Amino acid sequence: MSTQSQNSPAHAGTVPPDIRSMLSQLVAIPSISSANPDWDHSNEPVVRLLAEWLEALGFANEIMPVPGMPGKYNLIATLGSGPGGLVLSGHTDTVPFDDQRWQTDPFRLTEKNDRLYGLGTCDMKGFFALAIEAARDAAGRTLKQPLILLATADEESSMNGAQALVAAGRPKARYAVIGEPTGLRPVRMHKGIMMERLVFEGQSGHSSDPELGRSALEGMHEAMTELLALRAGWQDRFRNPHFRVQVPTLNLGCIHGGDNPNRICGRCELHFDLRPLPGMGMEELRQDILTRLQPIAQSRELSLTFEPLFDGVPPFETAATADLVKLCEKLTGHTASSVAFATEAPWLQQLGIETLVMGPGSIDQAHQPDEYLALSQLDPTVNLLKKLIRHYCL
Repeated sequence: MSTQSQNSPAHAGTVPPDIRSMLSQLVAIPSISSANPDWDHSNEPVVRLLAEWLEALGFANEIMPVPGMPGKYNLIATLGSGPGGLVLSGHTDTVPFDDQRWQTDPFRLTEKNDRLYGLGTCDMKGFFALAIEAARDAAGRTLKQPLILLATADEESSMNGAQALVAAGRPKARYAVIGEPTGLRPVRMHKGIMMERLVFEGQSGHSSDPELGRSALEGMHEAMTELLALRAGWQDRFRNPHFRVQVPTLNLGCIHGGDNPNRICGRCELHFDLRPLPGMGMEELRQDILTRLQPIAQSRELSLTFEPLFDGVPPFETAATADLVKLCEKLTGHTASSVAFATEAPWLQQLGIETLVMGPGSIDQAHQPDEYLALSQLDPTVNLLKKLIRHYCL
């Protein structure tokens, strides 16, 4: 279910203020997403504020609740109509913060040293203010293709906002730019993220007699050997020179098992992280892992649980020859590259949208105390987005 409003520019909402005022208001609204309920916030106030500003520019707003996520919403704001068009996309949530490590108030926009400080300035509320500023050019004009501003929920925690869009089949568009912080350099690929949980359960017993138990820890030792062998095989088969780390990685992150040296370990749990390259399917990788581990469990008479810790983010790649890639390379003077962090791009691709990641600021400032957006990024971002809007929409 969604709520919609379609107003004319002359009678809609509050006219968007200047960039700093928009960003100040956005930063002032807590919209943290976290698996920890003590940190988690609704993003509805941010979505409603963006919708109000966009209505004033003539956008038709669709506010879509994220199923199963009370208080979480996506916003699809559309100027113009028809097939095709350009999406400018961002997420409304931020990560949690450590108040003791901030030199300024995270929820108050602070300007100093030619920077704008505040939680979300870089990742990525700043992009919304700059995209709305760029969209003023199109307000009141006849568009040949629609302009869509997309604001999603829970990118920093579950990616459920993006997944809800895929389930709804929305938005419909031809091109999309996700404004994650890349220093305004186009990015056409990133690795995926998988975080997996493996549990073996056997039988505890006195260590003086191995026949009294079935060691889950010894089974896990064998399983880890298999996982590292799988990693070696994947790294032999898959390589992409566009990434600094050119191969898929697998990290054995943490392990817990047993309780005393003189007891056979009855239960052992391993969490590991896998970063697949574009072209590697997550479900195929999980099946490869299960195929290797099931015989260990069977031969040792252990029960096996293997499941994702979260749904994961698929790897992403847009072809170097794609129209959007070529245009953004021409406009920025930079060859499209790869990044190590993950984005919502794979889900926009699943909607059939040619997608690129490109936005102001640096990922080095994201998720950090004293997060900031350099003032030098404001005008170049607005000018670049205006050129994209003119090219695809006007």
